[in-house]
Amino acid sequence: MRTPAHSHKITPEHLARKAVVYLRQSSERQVKENTESQRLQYALGARARDLGWQEVDTIDLDLGRSAGLGAAPREGFERLIAAVALGEVGIVFSREVSRLSRTDKDWCHLLEVCQVFGTLIGDAEQIYDLALMDDQLVLGIKATLSIVELKVLKLRLLQGMEEKARRGELQRLLPVGYVRDGTGQVVKDPDQRVQEAIALVFRKFRELASGRQTFLWFRTHGVELPANKSWGGPPRVVWQLPTNAFLQNLLRNPAYAGAYVWGRREVRMALEHGTLRKRQGRLRRAEDCRVFLRDHHAGYITWEQFEEHLHILRGNNMKGDSEESVGPARAGQGLLAGLLRCGRCGRKLHVRYWGKRGTAARYLCQGAFGGGGEYCQGFGGRLVDARFGQELVAVLSPLGLRASLAAAERLSARDQDQRHALARKLEQAGYEAQRAFEQYNAVDPRNRLVAAELERRWNAKIEERDQVRAALAELDGTVQILGEREREQILALGARFPAVWASEHCPVELKKRILRTVVDEVIVNQDDTGLLRFVIHWTGGAHTEFEMTRPRSGREQKTALEDIEVIRQLAVRYGDEAIALVLNKLGRRTGKGKRWNAERVRTARSTYTIPGHSRTVPDPEILTLVRAAKHCRVSQGTIMRLVSSGVLPKHQILPWAPWEIRRADLDSPEVQQVLTRLRETGKSGLRGVPSINQQTLF
Repeated sequence: MRTPAHSHKITPEHLARKAVVYLRQSSERQVKENTESQRLQYALGARARDLGWQEVDTIDLDLGRSAGLGAAPREGFERLIAAVALGEVGIVFSREVSRLSRTDKDWCHLLEVCQVFGTLIGDAEQIYDLALMDDQLVLGIKATLSIVELKVLKLRLLQGMEEKARRGELQRLLPVGYVRDGTGQVVKDPDQRVQEAIALVFRKFRELASGRQTFLWFRTHGVELPANKSWGGPPRVVWQLPTNAFLQNLLRNPAYAGAYVWGRREVRMALEHGTLRKRQGRLRRAEDCRVFLRDHHAGYITWEQFEEHLHILRGNNMKGDSEESVGPARAGQGLLAGLLRCGRCGRKLHVRYWGKRGTAARYLCQGAFGGGGEYCQGFGGRLVDARFGQELVAVLSPLGLRASLAAAERLSARDQDQRHALARKLEQAGYEAQRAFEQYNAVDPRNRLVAAELERRWNAKIEERDQVRAALAELDGTVQILGEREREQILALGARFPAVWASEHCPVELKKRILRTVVDEVIVNQDDTGLLRFVIHWTGGAHTEFEMTRPRSGREQKTALEDIEVIRQLAVRYGDEAIALVLNKLGRRTGKGKRWNAERVRTARSTYTIPGHSRTVPDPEILTLVRAAKHCRVSQGTIMRLVSSGVLPKHQILPWAPWEIRRADLDSPEVQQVLTRLRETGKSGLRGVPSINQQTLF
C-alpha cells in the first residue's frame, strides 16, 4: 500500500524543511554482497520527492557499521540527530525501523527529538507523526519487535556456530602451516619448507628457552618464516622475517599441538566516559575455552610439549604476576633468582644488586616492608650460590660425560638449522625461477609489452636465486668441523664437570638455564641462630636438604677496634698505603677477612670519621730510616747500629711502623763524631746489630 502524495500528516511546514534518508548496513560483508538492500534504501530518495520534498539529503556514512550495544559511535546517526535538533528536518526516511532502532537507547533518543521538533518518520510504506498517540504506539511496537527479532536471530546464529564448533567443523582462518584437504579436514601444509620452518621455531625455543631469544636468533641469522597474507583475496603464504608478536602467538597457539579451540577470548562490555564499549579480555587457557577438542588434527608438537612451552613462557614473565614467574636467564650474578621461596611467609625472594659495580647479589623476602615493616629475611648471594653450586655439581657430575657428548654433536652440527633453511629457500627460488622462465618462454615474442614484463620477472627470480646460493656458499665456507683432538677435549670437559662449573669462563646465563632445568623451587628458612636451611625440589619429585651459616652483611662485618686504633694513630702523619702496609705486617684483616690496601683504609677512615691523608705528609724535621741514611750519606745499616748502640734516639708509634728520627739528633756532636771516624778510618767503632729476623747459623 502506497501512502497518498497529499497525506494529511504532511504539512507545508514539513515540506519547507528537508527530507533525510538514513542508510545503514551492519558489516563490510553486507556492503559488498547485499547490494540489493542498498538499492532499496537509496530508492527512498525518490519516494521523498514523490511526496513533495524538494531538498533530499542522503546520509550513508554508517554503511558497514554495526549499531549494536558497545559498538563504535555512528557518525551518520549523530549527524541525523543534530540536524533534527536544529529544526532542519521535516521527515526522516529509513527502509526499516530496525535501521534506526538497533538499541532502545538510540531509538528513544530519536523519537524524543523528533517529537519535540515536529519531525515525521517514514519507512517504505507508512508515514508516522509522533504527535499522534496511535503512531507512537505503532512505532514502539515495531521497534520492540525489531529488537527482539534481532536478538533471537543473533542467538540462533551463535548457537549454530557453537554446535558446529563442538564438532570441529566451523570454518575459520587456519594458522600458517595448516590447510584443508579436499574433504575439509585440517592437515599440515604439504609444502615441506613450511613444515620444516614451523618445526624449527619450536626446536629453537626448546633450545633457547626464551621467546625473545628465539626471535633474535631468526632475525640475526636472517631465517624467514611463512605467514598468511591477504591482499584483497584469499590468504596466501609469504616468506618474511618474523616479528616478536608473530613468534609469541605461534608459541601460544594450541592448534600446533593438534587441538581445536573456539571462544578463546571473552568479549565484555565496559563503560568508558559514559559510553559502552566492547572489550576483549585475555586469552583463556585452552582447556577453559567454550570448545576444546584435543587431538583434533596432526600437531607439530605434542600436547605435553605445548604445556611445557607455556610453563617456560609464564616463568619468563618479568611482571611476576604468576606464581610460576622466575624471569628469563640473564647475566645477573644471582644464580637462584626466581627460584627461592621464603619458608616463613611463602613469598618469593627477589634479588637486588649492590656494590660499586652493582653486581653483588643479595636475596630478600619482601615481608612487611611494603607496609612500613621489615624484610622477612635476607642474605648475601655469593656464598649461597657457591654452596648451592656444590649441591648441583654433586648431582650432575655423573651426567657430565653424556652432556659433553651432546655438546660435541651440537658443535659438529652448528649452523645446520640456518643452512637447512637456506637450502630449502634455494630450492624454492630455483622452482620460481624455472616457472618464470616457462611463462616467459610461452608468450608470443611479438607481444613485447607482455614479453618484457615476463622477462623482467624472470631476471628478478634468477637474481634472488643467485643471492641465496651465494649466502649458502658463504655459510658453508665458515662451518668448522670438529677434529678428533677437539672432540677429545670436549669429552674431557664432561669428565671434570665441577671444574667447568667453577670456571670464570662459564657464563652465568648457561648456569641459570641448567639450574632451572633440574630444579623447580628452593625453600629457604632462617632459624634464630642464623642458620639457613634449604630444601631443594628437584624436577621429577625428589627433595634434598642442606644447611649453612647465613652470610654476614656488610654492616655485620665490622672492622676490629684494634685496627681502628692503629689507623687512628698512624693517620696523623702517614698515608693510607703506608697504614695498610703496617696492618698487613701485623697480620690484621678487614671485617670481611681480606688484606688491607689503601682503598680499604680510606673507606675505614670515612666510616669512622678519622682525619688523614691519602699520601704521607713529609716533615722536614722528622726523617724515616731511608731518609736519615740519605741525609747522612751512609747506609741504612749504619743508622741502625747508631740506634742500637744508643748514640742516636728514634721513635716508633707501633711495631712495624716507620722509624721517626729527628734531624737535630742526626746533627748532634756524638753522631757526627762517629760518622767522621767512619769516613776517615772506614770503621765506626760501634758493635754490630743482629737482625731480629735473621736466624742463627749455630
